[in-house]
Amino acid sequence: MLCLYSASRRFGLLKCAKLRRAYSAVVDAGVEPVRGMDLGVAHSKLLLRSVAAVRNSAELQTLGVADGETRKMNMCQAINDTLRLTLTTDDTAVVFGEDVAFGGVFRCSVGLADEFGGERVFNTPLTEQGIAGFGIGMAAMGHTSIAEIQFADYIFPAFDQLVNEAAKFRYRSGNEFNAGGLTVRTPSAAVGHGGHYHSQSPEAFFAHVPGLKVVVP
Repeated sequence: MLCLYSASRRFGLLKCAKLRRAYSAVVDAGVEPVRGMDLGVAHSKLLLRSVAAVRNSAELQTLGVADGETRKMNMCQAINDTLRLTLTTDDTAVVFGEDVAFGGVFRCSVGLADEFGGERVFNTPLTEQGIAGFGIGMAAMGHTSIAEIQFADYIFPAFDQLVNEAAKFRYRSGNEFNAGGLTVRTPSAAVGHGGHYHSQSPEAFFAHVPGLKVVVP
């Protein structure tokens, strides 16, 4: 799963992790190395593997959410829950993309159109450049704009909009406007047998662009 954020303002619900934080992991002797890489993550400082670990996290305690209600869910359920929370708490939030109104190909937006209406959760034409451009415009007008590119492989037609428009919007307007309310959500490496249209991981292209933030959960 790849999420691109236009880094023009601080966002609340979807908070970017501190990617520069030092990473360390203790090797798990029970896991065989693959191509020379140790895969043991049991003691990774970047993973909170239990409710107790969540509650003891200093960062989450600072945010005031460490003692909140916990619920076990998979990634698809977590994404759906996050979108629902955003739409519930932010009246300016909109979710759009190809097939999102009926739940999307991975069912991450299922039920949202019924709950929040077709004006806030809606399908778009099959034009990734148009999806990105529309999202930038919505964000520039003050909306929390959540766009879905159905597969990360499809994001290349939107490359110009994201790299030359969203990422540079604040700069080119002299800090008068920004597209910081834009989030582009897209699954990468999602289908292992999908060839060159469903299995790519293009996040590195965007990770090197000033003005964009890449988040891979």
